[in-house]
Amino acid sequence: MKEQPNKRAVMLGQYIIEHKATVRAAAGKFGISKSTVHKDVSERLKMIAPQLYEQVKEILEINKQERHIRGGLATKRKYQLLRNK
Repeated sequence: MKEQPNKRAVMLGQYIIEHKATVRAAAGKFGISKSTVHKDVSERLKMIAPQLYEQVKEILEINKQERHIRGGLATKRKYQLLRNK
């Protein structure tokens, strides 16, 4: 898939939309770095499929607004597990 970045960008965009996935989740699913996912969906997708890009952009904005909440919940779970041991 590395030789076809445009195809990969479209696949990543579709995956993010279908699963409302984060960049990190998409990177894990496709076995590539977060940087590659971000470059594909923010730069390549914009030129290849502008409508898909706009949909992905909306989801990534929502994820960006919610990330501090997810981080806080992860920290809370971490300390609850440590307390229960």
